[in-house]
Amino acid sequence: MRKKNNPAFDSIISGLNQGLEYTKGSLPSAKRRKVSIAPLPDFDGKKVKDIRNQLNLSQTIFAAALGVSIKTVEAWETGRNKPNGSAKRILQILEQEKNFLEKHNIISV
Repeated sequence: MRKKNNPAFDSIISGLNQGLEYTKGSLPSAKRRKVSIAPLPDFDGKKVKDIRNQLNLSQTIFAAALGVSIKTVEAWETGRNKPNGSAKRILQILEQEKNFLEKHNIISV
């Protein structure tokens, strides 16, 4: 049974109804936007180590900041493994924005 005067519920139902109307073709002007996502870059061991060194972090601190084990960082830097998925995206951000970890209070120096 639906509670009366629940703005969140009303908003969800309204959005769902608009989606159905748009799908049926009876709502011609709906807000939409095109989103493109940059491809994930590749990082070899040297590049990972360069990023870490530019941040002036030890492997231990770097691993903790990224939420991975020190063994993972060691494996990346020696080329035994390569970063994937979200690790690639974080490395990309760190490469482009050197103060990211401090700016977002992930580390404090």
